[in-house]
Amino acid sequence: MKLDLNSLIFENQFFIVINKPVGYEFHGPLGVLNVLRQHFPQLYGVHRLDKATSGLMVFAKDKNTQKILSEIFSKRKVKKIYLALSSNRPIKKQGKICGDIVKSRSGNYKLTRQRRNPSLTQFVSCYNDDTSLRCFALRPLTGRTHQLRVVMSSLAAPILGDDRYGGEPAQRLYLHAYQLSFEFSNELFDFRYFPDENEYYHQTKNDFLTILKKL
Repeated sequence: MKLDLNSLIFENQFFIVINKPVGYEFHGPLGVLNVLRQHFPQLYGVHRLDKATSGLMVFAKDKNTQKILSEIFSKRKVKKIYLALSSNRPIKKQGKICGDIVKSRSGNYKLTRQRRNPSLTQFVSCYNDDTSLRCFALRPLTGRTHQLRVVMSSLAAPILGDDRYGGEPAQRLYLHAYQLSFEFSNELFDFRYFPDENEYYHQTKNDFLTILKKL
C-alpha cells in the first residue's frame, strides 16, 4: 500500500489525520513526513509510529497546533487502541499488564515484575475460527519503546510477523493503530480506521468489532 492523498482520513485548518501504511519510517527522504510535505508543505509531526506498524497518525499544519497537540499526546490525554493478531494462545485472555520495560543484553526489550517506572496496557482478545488466529485489542495507558510488542511477547502470544519478539513469520507486522480520540480546541475528535484492505484483518473484522466494545 502506497502513502499518498488516498491515505488522508481527515483534514481541517489545524491538522490532518492519515492512515500510515506499513514500511514508512518517520524521517528520511522517503519517510512519512517528507512524503506528506509534497502535498502539505507546512506540516509538523506530533507523534510517531514504528516503520512496521500501520494506522492513524496526526500531523499539525502550523507550529502552534503542533505545540498544543504534542502536549496532549505527551500528557497521555489521547485514547489509543491498537489491533494485533497472533498465532499463539495467550496466558490470559484479557486484563491489564503492568511492569517495567527494560532493555535486555540482546538489545530487545522485556517486561519485568518491577514497577519503578511501569508500563500499563489494557487488552481484550478472542479466537477467530476462519483464520485460526487470536485477535487482540490493545489500549496502552503509558508510552514505552516497543510497549505493545513486548506486552504481547510477555503473554506468550507474540504478534504475527514480529520476528524480533518471536512471532510467526508473515508478510507484515500485524499491529495497527486503530483509534485516536482526544479533545482539541474544546471539541472532541474520535478517529477510527479499520484496515479492511488486508486479508487477515478483513477476515477477523467482526471479532475485532466485538472485543473493541470491551475497551
